[in-house]
Amino acid sequence: MEEQPPTALRNLLITGGAGNIGRKLRRELGARFARIRILDAVAPAELAANEEAVLADIGDIAAVERAMEGMDGVIHMAGVVREAPFEDILQTNVIGTWNVYEAARRQGVRRVVFGSSNHAVGFYPRTQRIDETVLPRPDGRYGLSKCWGEAVGALYADKYGIRSMHVRIGNAADIPGNARTLKIWVSGRDLAQLCLIGLEHPDIHNTIVYGVSDNAGGWYDNAVAHGLGYRPQDHAEDYTEEAMAGEAQLTHEPPALYFQGGGFCSIEYAGAPVPPPA
Repeated sequence: MEEQPPTALRNLLITGGAGNIGRKLRRELGARFARIRILDAVAPAELAANEEAVLADIGDIAAVERAMEGMDGVIHMAGVVREAPFEDILQTNVIGTWNVYEAARRQGVRRVVFGSSNHAVGFYPRTQRIDETVLPRPDGRYGLSKCWGEAVGALYADKYGIRSMHVRIGNAADIPGNARTLKIWVSGRDLAQLCLIGLEHPDIHNTIVYGVSDNAGGWYDNAVAHGLGYRPQDHAEDYTEEAMAGEAQLTHEPPALYFQGGGFCSIEYAGAPVPPPA
């Protein structure tokens, strides 16, 4: 990430800070904040000098509010990160996300960066390039929960003045692992750059961007992010050999090859037949 002025926000809450994305964000952003508080149901493996951990269930509003106390902004990444029974999705992704926004309101926190997902729009075909204005087309219960989170952010922005950036994250693995992720991959430092824009930029209200690096032939028009100053540094195609080796190990159902959501679209799929991929 390019050198930037120090952030005006001193105290940052990261929900899900012990997870894969949370660890990357802490590594990239840690030096920019006086204090980083991690809210997670799992204890972080290790803590930096300016980090502290709160072990709690995000479904517990009282615990979330305690964790929010004294914070200037929050990056919300906690949640079930795959397709799952609705009961699991409901408790963590739906109720948990509501709790984050409500706790922010109660504690006077004015900025939220929400880790949304490409699966909120997963049923768009790969032949269609989409931007942030398209209607939601979730590819499962997980994707539906991300649509809910974006809607909660809209409510809290318009009604309570809490500014949100919703980052529809593509794939945040260390390197892209198959052909699909070559189109939607995001590096840790590029995702951190987007999150920092969401926390700092004066023009954020209820803003949707795509969490992708500078990938050749990507499916998303990310003009809004670029207009806010996003300058991705990394490129999925640098890992083409590794990604295609991973692709050779996969077996795809037709919906997974046709829709942007990939394998999430194939789970329980009983829709109309889809044409072969172009």
